[in-house]
Amino acid sequence: MWELESTWPTFMLQDPVAHRLFGRVPELFPDLQLIVLGQAGEVLGRIMAVPFQCDGDLPARGWDAALEAGVVLPGEAPAAVSLLEARIAPRHQGRGLSQTLLVAMRDHLRRLGVRDLFGPVRPSVKAQEPATPMSDYVARRRPDGLPWDPWLRVHARLGGVLKTICPISMTIPGTVAQWRSWTGLPLDTSGAVEVPDALVPIHVSLEQDHCVYVEPNIWVHHRLEP
Repeated sequence: MWELESTWPTFMLQDPVAHRLFGRVPELFPDLQLIVLGQAGEVLGRIMAVPFQCDGDLPARGWDAALEAGVVLPGEAPAAVSLLEARIAPRHQGRGLSQTLLVAMRDHLRRLGVRDLFGPVRPSVKAQEPATPMSDYVARRRPDGLPWDPWLRVHARLGGVLKTICPISMTIPGTVAQWRSWTGLPLDTSGAVEVPDALVPIHVSLEQDHCVYVEPNIWVHHRLEP
């Protein structure tokens, strides 16, 4: 599971919830993790998930909430599952493997008896325009009616329904010095600062010596018919 090279920016690896719990996921729920291998046995990608309960509104805390709740749920034949990550090795990106992973996961979960697949989805190119409100970004459509964002479009083509924005899906706090080391930026002004690969600006407070990144995601729901 951990051989796959990371494509995440350094600051995305600093989420406190992930630090506590993410490494336990393959051990707790081995049946909910898939790896795609090349012909020589090299790891090309992985997709990870946890059990999930949705009895009403989907949580605003998105990814953090799904991970926290998932690790305490029983792992035997859950009725619903939440995706955590779909990652492709950098040199194999652009080949459609993300869709291959998602199709494989849907088929696998269906065989396990799972009926609902959720996911706090990170739009793949939102970081190119961090100042755009997520609500405006998600509403953008192509002429064929599919979402403008490529990763959201993959979900939609497979029957995934974009349900709602989770505005505080992942919260990453740190001191100004930590954020300078994570980003290589001077961060010498308080206020909203755009950071490469961040979906929205981070909040910088020199006076209080902290920076906080609050990432919004999109809850997507796949109904897995028998």
